[in-house]
Amino acid sequence: MRGKFLKVAVAATATAMLATACSGGGDEDSSESGQSGGELRVYASEPAFLLPSAADDEPSLYVIRQLYRGLVKYNAETGAPENDLAESVESQDQKTWTIKIKDGYTFDNGEKVNADSFIRSWNFAAYGPNAQNNAYFMKRIAGIKEVSSTDPDGEGPQKAPEPKAKELSGLKKVDDLTFTVELAEPFSGFPTTIGYPGFFPMAEACIADKDKCNETPIGNGPYKIEGSWQHNVGITVVRSDSWKGDPGKPDKINYRIFADVDAGYAAFQAGELDVMYTLPPARYKEAKATYGDRMYEQPSDSFTYVGMPTYNPNFKDKRIRQAISMVIDRQSIIDAVFNGRFTPASGYVAPSFEGARENVCQYCKKDVEKAKQLLAEAGGWKGGKLTLWANAGAGHDAWLQAVGDQIEAALGIDYELKVNLQFAEYLETADNKKFTGPFRLGWSADYPFLESYLAPLYSTGADSNNSAYANPEFDALLAQGDAANSIQEAIPFYQKAEDLILEDLPVIPMWWGKVGAVYGENVDKFVWNAVADADYGQMTMKQN
Repeated sequence: MRGKFLKVAVAATATAMLATACSGGGDEDSSESGQSGGELRVYASEPAFLLPSAADDEPSLYVIRQLYRGLVKYNAETGAPENDLAESVESQDQKTWTIKIKDGYTFDNGEKVNADSFIRSWNFAAYGPNAQNNAYFMKRIAGIKEVSSTDPDGEGPQKAPEPKAKELSGLKKVDDLTFTVELAEPFSGFPTTIGYPGFFPMAEACIADKDKCNETPIGNGPYKIEGSWQHNVGITVVRSDSWKGDPGKPDKINYRIFADVDAGYAAFQAGELDVMYTLPPARYKEAKATYGDRMYEQPSDSFTYVGMPTYNPNFKDKRIRQAISMVIDRQSIIDAVFNGRFTPASGYVAPSFEGARENVCQYCKKDVEKAKQLLAEAGGWKGGKLTLWANAGAGHDAWLQAVGDQIEAALGIDYELKVNLQFAEYLETADNKKFTGPFRLGWSADYPFLESYLAPLYSTGADSNNSAYANPEFDALLAQGDAANSIQEAIPFYQKAEDLILEDLPVIPMWWGKVGAVYGENVDKFVWNAVADADYGQMTMKQN
């Protein structure tokens, strides 16, 4: 998820899974005590999309996970994938997978959820002219090159040619409830990936009119939209009467959209919200003192980084990037701005993942003299005033200013902040490679698999590769890891790939986060999912 934006225990399969806990704000058996119902009011930012094929940002995924459901879901406590709409996902060679779907599920408009719905949706996401953000997640399916095309002159007058095909050759219908997926290469982690919302099915009516469906989704999950998306105001979902699985707990979930997290927190304090999945950094201590047992905390695998726009000539030399990284004192910023809550990042893979290594980033340790040497060897800084970018309204100003102050004090580079873009517009700037200087972004694994911290951010042409990093050796090592027979066999290849980006530094690692969520007195049971974060559909309300 820019994703959603995991966690680790080793499961009995070849895949490393996440182990975190679900938290109850009240009686552990409340879901069995008849305490479903009520309206849950939650803090939200403006989503970028409500279409599963397009949405890859956190605000969007929070809504989509309630409106839609996929083949697998992730266990709230362990993060392990479990069958949801899938009856089975099996393979003899890890290259061709047979997927059987449970019968009886439909979309809110009555269309059946069947093999056709998944094949149709994955083809739509993958087809290049559709320009869907989650096309990247279809990259392993055979035929992806044939449904893709490349613009020959970027923003120039020429247009990308029509792809050679409109459908992925690797998707084949067997019967109404069975289809096969042929991958271009074996990939043992495939079953873990298909719980990501980009793999959710979409109704035929959505494919026919994606813009309308983006505003008024036609879902297949436990909730359906009430009315339509009220941009920058709110989104309300209610229990779906067509959903055949376990029903959601609240009758209604009201996503109230705020331009900034401080305004959201003020609304929570005033009793206008029941849940905030995040907090303003400056209000953390106050919130902890005020809400006590109604504050949920745990280390998270959310990765904050400062991206380097390698497409800009001022940042092409890796020594420039290395020098900037080496003058940043991460711990001092964490202490001053975040009350010491976070953990400085010394690598690119979350510490809780199998295969993660500690203290492998030699350029993440503050060393001003070495930084000056690297900068001099690169010919000095010639880019004028350094512009540091972050999205508006999320409390990033203070820590980004601290980064700028440290760069200016150590390297003599004047800087300015640009933090006026709301998140959707900010993501568009990222996607269009329009950053003129270092930019703040975050990442959490979209699925419980080590590769999720590497391929989406740094492989050539990946949609979330906002630094535009390209290294054929890195891509080749990822491919070798993907083709390994097990996670254990894959780990050395992924680690070698990480070693390359630790040297090239396409993004500067900053820290690993910590969940800090608060919930109000109306909430009986607060639920945090190891992968999907705050699970609104499973929270229960106190009944008067």
